[in-house]
Amino acid sequence: MALTCKVELNQTTGMTLTVLNSAGNVTQTAVFNGTTMTFTCKGADATSTIVQNSDSITVNCQTFTVNADTISCTSTKNTSHSADGTFTINSTGNSSFTSSADTTISPKSTLTMTAADISATAQSTGKLTAATTTITGSQQATVTGAELALSGSSSASLKGASISVQADSTMSISGLTTTVKGTTTAIQGSLVTLGG
Repeated sequence: MALTCKVELNQTTGMTLTVLNSAGNVTQTAVFNGTTMTFTCKGADATSTIVQNSDSITVNCQTFTVNADTISCTSTKNTSHSADGTFTINSTGNSSFTSSADTTISPKSTLTMTAADISATAQSTGKLTAATTTITGSQQATVTGAELALSGSSSASLKGASISVQADSTMSISGLTTTVKGTTTAIQGSLVTLGG
């Protein structure tokens, strides 16, 4: 494979290095104009460029790959990552995300989290709000708290094959209209008072 190499020197436009591979239809150029360094690799189907100024470096290509034992990226101001297609982050080891300020996750359609175990902890207040909210445990669902309040602005319903309600001290059931109904209904206690 024979290559054509050119070096162009100009006191006004700077220096241009060119390597031409006619057989492979590839042209490589490096342009130094005193302000910007531009590296271009042009092939039959694609072109990649690296443009470097004193305050910036811009890379344009179809595929950008970095392979290293350790990668560290730090910005003293803002960092932005975006993809017009699929954005994937994968780790074969442990992963962590930490922010010294607030964190917002806002997908336009669906947010899915899947794991063998999920734990969410808040130091002060935890809220889960939706037009329809469902909490399901295929084996068991437990809700605990020093104080537990369940309320519905219109109605509240508790259903199960078997329901047990127990208080260690005092239980109060009241309503404007209260109905206790069952095929078999038993009211028991060492002291039972009806009416009042």
